[in-house]
Amino acid sequence: MEKLEKLLEWGGLRRDIALIAVSGAALILSMAAPEALPFDSAWIAVVLCGLPIVAEAAMGLIRSFDIKADLLVSIALIASLLIGDYFAAGEIAFIMQLGALLEDITVSRARAGIERLVKLTPQTARRLSGEIISVDEIKTGELLRVLPGETVPADGVIVAGLSSIDESLMTGESAPVDRGVGDEVTGGTVNLFGSFDMRATRVGEDSSIQRMIELVRSADAGKAKIVGAADRWATWIVVAALSTAVLTGFITGELIRAVTVLVGFCPCALGLAPPTARGAAIGKASQHHMLVREGDALERLADVKTVCFDKTGTLTVGRPRVRAVHSCCSLSEEELFRLAACLESRSEHPLGRAITASYGEIDAEAEEFRMLPGRGVSGRVDGMALLIGNSAMLEEGGIALPDGGGFEQDGDTLIYMSIDGQPAGILALSDELRPGSAEVIERLRAAGAEPVLLTGDREAVARHAAAQLGLREYRAACRPEEKLEYIAEHAPACMVGDGVNDAPALKKAHVGIAMGAAGSDIAVDAADIALVSDDISELPHLILLSRRMMRVIRANICFSMALNFAAVVLAVIGGIDPVAGALVHNAGSVLVIANSALLLRWRSK
Repeated sequence: MEKLEKLLEWGGLRRDIALIAVSGAALILSMAAPEALPFDSAWIAVVLCGLPIVAEAAMGLIRSFDIKADLLVSIALIASLLIGDYFAAGEIAFIMQLGALLEDITVSRARAGIERLVKLTPQTARRLSGEIISVDEIKTGELLRVLPGETVPADGVIVAGLSSIDESLMTGESAPVDRGVGDEVTGGTVNLFGSFDMRATRVGEDSSIQRMIELVRSADAGKAKIVGAADRWATWIVVAALSTAVLTGFITGELIRAVTVLVGFCPCALGLAPPTARGAAIGKASQHHMLVREGDALERLADVKTVCFDKTGTLTVGRPRVRAVHSCCSLSEEELFRLAACLESRSEHPLGRAITASYGEIDAEAEEFRMLPGRGVSGRVDGMALLIGNSAMLEEGGIALPDGGGFEQDGDTLIYMSIDGQPAGILALSDELRPGSAEVIERLRAAGAEPVLLTGDREAVARHAAAQLGLREYRAACRPEEKLEYIAEHAPACMVGDGVNDAPALKKAHVGIAMGAAGSDIAVDAADIALVSDDISELPHLILLSRRMMRVIRANICFSMALNFAAVVLAVIGGIDPVAGALVHNAGSVLVIANSALLLRWRSK
């Protein structure tokens, strides 16, 4: 169904392009060879491009007394037809539809973000008896069992068992979290290892995943769309045009002058001013691998004063690596690292894989390997008995914890090691910052946008990352609704993120920017702009580009209004006829497009 909708959408766009192409050819034929057809070929442009404008203006006026620029265009078009200036009517309709086409090309397409999020919702649950039921049948207080690899079916509390759970869906934190009896679990998160029994506490619409879906659905309710200049001032333009035309006709007694006034007032260049600059700026952004998905996103971005960042996968690469090894035994740190990597090479745990990947080539086989869900791994390497895991694993074995080496203060994930029943050392894992992240923060601040960190990570992790990046403000342990609250309090704000848990904030923000490659499909669907190659170094350039675009739009609008004023004055004194007025529009439109096109060559210093 999604593919069919996209096909129909693309078919509609191609149809509009074809109609405008035919209309343009008809106008050229009307000028170059007016006798080529038994009727003036400008009528083709009137019918193909003019009728939709007149119909829309009439419906808006009748249904809700909504006065837009289309109403003045329709009046000028009909007046031109009444006096027999078919080329003027066709030219007006053609230019306005060309502007509408440019608008449609840059406007966002229908998105399936909410549908993707719904697909993450658990569909089934397992009772203690082994019976599989629908999540809709779960009752509050009911006991459920979750096996390795299964999705937690509802919010609840563990009553038996141990496991490691991937909670990145809700918190964005890259490292899995160990959970045991008495710990809370969240529906939609993934049980990695071990099985556990849980008591459901929040089910159905009250569950965390359903609340997130509702947040995404409602988050953009307050995000106002940018209204075009021609429509914003349409009422005054219509009143001024009609008044001037009636007075001109009454005083001069010449109907053609009155019609020329209406043609002169037609906001053709004014209608082209925003979409042409917008289209050029979007093209410029795409050169730097930034996909603008919402037509007015850059206009909104120009107003942003606060840029909120998620941490994991946005400012960091999203993969934990061993940052340091601390030995408290006779073995060197390198040898301790080697032993840990050899044992963890047989582990399926994300942290175990990170240890192996950080070390490199493995040169010894692990024997008697055992994985203890929610605790760690054990086995033998080079004849030595190893325990590698969390603090609870060593404490249960009656082994004193090795000295932390001060890494706890940096918010690192600590993996403890013992050898032959004695404390041996620790491995400190952390998520690496993206290259150049600190420089991006400085450049954003220089561009007049204050960067802020909003992360689901622990306080120590957030504090350490903020210090490394030079951030003045951060919020730790943020859930999706808390990110929404911060963004609402600091509007107009931009949100930059990559995870499912960022989707409500991306949609609520004045502008949402998602990581296009590493980011989830749901985050990209919720965002206005996607960084195709996940390169955040272009963010300052994007903000400066948006502000440059707004200056070009304002210049285009001022030029268009001056041109219209000059055309109206010439029409009143009889200096031009409707066809000449239409040609003035053509010249003005070409100049507006040329000025906008300069954005394609612009680069911030």
